[in-house]
Amino acid sequence: MSAPTADRAPSWYEASARARLAALLDRASFTEFLGPAARETSPHLPLFDLPRAFDDGIVVGRGTLDDRPVLAAAQEGRFMGGAFGEVHAAKLTGLLRAAAELRPAAVLILFDTGGVRLQEANAGETAISEIMRAIVEVRRAGVPVVGLVGGRAGAYGGGGLIAGTCARLVVSEQGRIAVSGPEVIETNHGVEEFDSKDRALVWRTMGGKHRALTGGADAYAADTAEAFRAAALRLIDRAPAFDLETMRAEQARLEARLERHGTAGDAPDIWSALGVPESGRVSALGDDAFAELLASSGDSHDAR
Repeated sequence: MSAPTADRAPSWYEASARARLAALLDRASFTEFLGPAARETSPHLPLFDLPRAFDDGIVVGRGTLDDRPVLAAAQEGRFMGGAFGEVHAAKLTGLLRAAAELRPAAVLILFDTGGVRLQEANAGETAISEIMRAIVEVRRAGVPVVGLVGGRAGAYGGGGLIAGTCARLVVSEQGRIAVSGPEVIETNHGVEEFDSKDRALVWRTMGGKHRALTGGADAYAADTAEAFRAAALRLIDRAPAFDLETMRAEQARLEARLERHGTAGDAPDIWSALGVPESGRVSALGDDAFAELLASSGDSHDAR
């Protein structure tokens, strides 16, 4: 087995896109495609007098994970919140299309995004559908697509949709997954419906613990690259086939979840209905304690 990067202790949440990839993959195995030297920048941002990044906020390339060849993409949440623009999205689409031909052991997508850039809305929205189509083609080709969510921006908007298209998802407590972000919900429905400044509300509604308990994620990881690496290795070989039976099973699961929890007023109500002991304490549990809770309630939560 190739030696992994030695320093895996720093926070996944705090790390940059390149640091996450370096720590996740085997040591020095990553080769970047269209890196900063290529200067593939957004053609739209200068129109708004906004700075550009030479990688347009996403790092894509190939490497190995435990000596297995993988393609990987990592979004940089520090640049425009990791938002999808034309070039940003095209790099991910191209990587996925290459995967359908190269057939690596897996494609890994390290999400860190608030959604689509408003400055590139039309191009970005179109690109989201292209990425989702590309993921479908990759999965049909038998290549698992594993998403990892634990960055500052979470996986919102189009990123949330793309995450839902992945075969498997790893999430940390810090990771959040949703289509509509807290501010969007508050703007459209009022603070009485959802207070975006209530961080406890945001995390228990959209955060990693809730997603893991309700089947919105397949593995829960502590906030370290080592934990994400271990989870990704487990999930690569547990990805379901992408066929009609899988689609029907997922649709049935979602319908049952809506029927069971559709009238719940808050996340702890759902946790209680799932039979989680002392559901009011879930948010306060540390990673080890929560992992034990997940393991003990594996038959009761709405697993994917």
